[in-house]
Amino acid sequence: MLVNAAEMLKKARAGQYAIGQFNINNLEWTKAVLLTAQELKSPVILGVSEGAGKYMGGFKTVAAMVAAMDEDLKISVPVALHLDHGSYDGCVACIEAGFTSVMFDGSHDPFDVNLAKTREIVALAHKRGLSVEAEVGSIGGEEDGVIGAGEIADADECRQLAETGIDFLAAGIGNIHGVYPDNWKGLDFEALEAISKSTGGIPLVLHGGTGIPEDMIKKSIGLGVSKINVNTECQLVFAAATRKYIEEGKDLQGKGFDPRKLLAPGTEAIKQTVREKTALFGGGNKA
Repeated sequence: MLVNAAEMLKKARAGQYAIGQFNINNLEWTKAVLLTAQELKSPVILGVSEGAGKYMGGFKTVAAMVAAMDEDLKISVPVALHLDHGSYDGCVACIEAGFTSVMFDGSHDPFDVNLAKTREIVALAHKRGLSVEAEVGSIGGEEDGVIGAGEIADADECRQLAETGIDFLAAGIGNIHGVYPDNWKGLDFEALEAISKSTGGIPLVLHGGTGIPEDMIKKSIGLGVSKINVNTECQLVFAAATRKYIEEGKDLQGKGFDPRKLLAPGTEAIKQTVREKTALFGGGNKA
């Protein structure tokens, strides 16, 4: 059931659990996440970066695939199709293409520009029934060519962004995209607490969910994080399972080269990751 993400995240914030956003990169990814969310009776957010959207043939292709698969697989749990780290033009394109949620990432712009553009996207998206995520304080690491230094967001800037009418907010608290380095200092919980207080209880988003220790994840949920993004971890387990299948020569046995067989171990690995993360976030049986 395709919906925007506002209601599921309000419930998550009130219930002290988080919804997983699992980024999708192809048909197998999409099917794995949808089936596992249905199995776990968990609401879920399918994240699509602009690069992944382009790779899959365009935003309309992605929206049509997700809508058709949701129907054909008889998925009854709430599913949001969400643009991840969208540019202004990307958000407009996804609003037109049939997405149910968008993230406008203006964190690399001067704050007043970020604020003004976010306000415009909120007006466009809400008119069409989509939910909106905004970002302040860039997330560390690299995602689709966007490099963030891992800034700590300013609580007052967070308040101003929340007042634009956004539905949820990604605020940098020392989290990064990709694999965390050995010298990572951890999440800044003082900053998270200040942001949570200043934003009037709107759901907060933790990007870079891969590699954050479990105790930090649980503590951040207690302080208002209601959506946690997972992408790198699914990519890593998919690659490892595919590598194992080929290194064991299974692609050379019978019709093991058939893509349905070749990609099956990786798909199962993604399902297992979704199960583990959903259990950690507390999102099971919440649909």
